[in-house]
Amino acid sequence: MKNQKQTIRKIVGYLNNPDEDGGFWLPNIQRPFVWGEEQICRLFDSILREYPISTLLIWKTISGIRRRKFIDNWTPTLKLSTFYVPEDTKRKCLVLDGQQRLQSLYIGLCGSFSGKELHFEVLSGTAALPDDIKYRFEFRPTTTTGFPWVKFKDLVFTSRRKRELIQDIEVKAGRPLTEDEKDKIESNLDLVDRTFKMDESITYQELDSIDNADLYTEDDVVEVFIRANSGGTKLEKSDLLFSLLNATWDVADNRMEELLEDLNRHGFAFDRDFVLKTCLVLLNQGAQYEVSKFRKPGVREDIESKWGELSASIKAVADFVRSKTYIQCDKALPSYLALIPLIYIRHHFPAAWSAAKNVDTFLVRTLLAGAFGGQSDRIIDALVKRFKEIERFDAEEGYTVIRSQSRSLEITKDRFFEMGYGTKTIHLILNLWYPAFSHTPAYDNNLPQVDHVFPQSRLRAVKLPSLDTGRPVMKYRDDARNQLANCMLLTRAENGAGGKSDTTPADWFEDKDDDYLSLHLVPKDKSLWAMDRFEDFIAERKKLITDKFSWLIA
Repeated sequence: MKNQKQTIRKIVGYLNNPDEDGGFWLPNIQRPFVWGEEQICRLFDSILREYPISTLLIWKTISGIRRRKFIDNWTPTLKLSTFYVPEDTKRKCLVLDGQQRLQSLYIGLCGSFSGKELHFEVLSGTAALPDDIKYRFEFRPTTTTGFPWVKFKDLVFTSRRKRELIQDIEVKAGRPLTEDEKDKIESNLDLVDRTFKMDESITYQELDSIDNADLYTEDDVVEVFIRANSGGTKLEKSDLLFSLLNATWDVADNRMEELLEDLNRHGFAFDRDFVLKTCLVLLNQGAQYEVSKFRKPGVREDIESKWGELSASIKAVADFVRSKTYIQCDKALPSYLALIPLIYIRHHFPAAWSAAKNVDTFLVRTLLAGAFGGQSDRIIDALVKRFKEIERFDAEEGYTVIRSQSRSLEITKDRFFEMGYGTKTIHLILNLWYPAFSHTPAYDNNLPQVDHVFPQSRLRAVKLPSLDTGRPVMKYRDDARNQLANCMLLTRAENGAGGKSDTTPADWFEDKDDDYLSLHLVPKDKSLWAMDRFEDFIAERKKLITDKFSWLIA
């Protein structure tokens, strides 16, 4: 393994450039770019402060590995498939570790972020604490940005003298610069030259499979890649498994993108991890992720040849959930894994699936009980095994299987009412409670919002003298304030500007009709709406909620 050093300007010139030792590219196994504007700007601040930015890991090879270009103009809607490069056996360098840093440098120095280019405030550089920003960078629209902001790429990729650059900056300022300003700008330009053009501040380790083909085989490189990505933005095992699928199926990325777009267009968040695990289960390979399964003869070929049927089964169950149950959105589905045994029935026994009963109740009970939380592979495999034996879906059989795996499905009153504000299950309860609400509006800003009936701020203000010290302490702790019986769902309009906010129940419900009170299961005895009747209100509202969910609560 060789250590190499380069200047930042030189290394950026390697990206997507086959004329520079074959160029630097991203192997398809690499996850998508995830840094935001602030992280990119912090990287550039770190470089000007001459902080180390860690070592990169590069694989030099001639293997026909699928790869893609670095992104120049990043937008939230771009597709990675746009950046794929045709496979070849030419010399190339693949970035195994350091994608986020190199991609950030490329966007900042050669492209844009959401249509905005990276600008540097040339008068910045005052002393700052280690965690603060010293050199200010921002992505800004070039046409409307003026002094003291300068497009940073114009400072890095220029051969002009400092005197000319300072004169240009002065013209853009529209006034003569002070001597202090000129000194600061000159100092910053010297710093840019040193850190980006002169100092070899980028270090990369090179795995050379061209000169040492036996030393670094493809299996060795995959293992190095996994270990190198064990921290930071962690590599998911699905990335590795999918890369193995990509190795033999040219259009795997496109097919996966198309499927996920179909699945998620109604407010869900299915991901590649879920799809790959489901494919393994449908092909009777078990739910546990193991790289060896994707290397077994026939598995990848089966996924490719049966993709139409596999994806159709996944979409059919997703459509069923959205249209035939009260689970309307991602937040109301705390574990997508609960769907895999259902997809198995739909895939292998389609007629039995069409006649299945109580699927919605099965989903609600298992999700609220957390049956698929933690290590769920055994649960999935056990359910699939039983449903395969009886060749149909049967809710009671499913409950028996789950209980046999030492998972409780009993939802007692205490357990139910603990599912309050901030829990993973409250949105599922509210989807059941408020089926008429739109939980998937056209705009996220219009999502209904969970709110407290008795406002948090007012409950926090209620004090009692401490039994130990006599000092006033908060009477209602988090568990009391956030309990389900103190929650309600409001539309965006109701809870937005000028809406409920910290309005007391007495004021908020005063002009509401009976239908509104019934919808929110609010006791109609107005005396219970007073702030000093909180506990009495909760007791009465629990009775109304218990009646509504009597079919579920044990």
